[in-house]
Amino acid sequence: MTDLGSRFVAALAAKDTDRLVALFASEVDFRGMTPRRFWEVDSPQRVVHEVLFEWFEPKDVIERVDYVEAGQVADRQRVDYRFLVRNADGSFLVEQRAYFDVDAAGRIYYMRVICSGYRSTAERS
Repeated sequence: MTDLGSRFVAALAAKDTDRLVALFASEVDFRGMTPRRFWEVDSPQRVVHEVLFEWFEPKDVIERVDYVEAGQVADRQRVDYRFLVRNADGSFLVEQRAYFDVDAAGRIYYMRVICSGYRSTAERS
């Protein structure tokens, strides 16, 4: 995974704080939407600690990247990804799509993420 979107997914899956922070510009316009909440922060540290590590808490083990696809929409980059996540409540799929812009230094300064929420992998009746 060499493109920025795929590197973001790999760093998030590994919960690698330093790699994640390094992907963002010092000032970032970040907004996210999960099934129950809207998120808005403006620094790399806040993106990681107040959003991403809230979405994927220490108790959440990201077992694998189930899917990743990076691309572009005109001048805006995009990455879609799905994780298999395990925690005390069971096993879940979590899918997200992120749109982002990159500054001259190759860091993310604008990002919008939408999340499916934690979807149980248990068979439903």
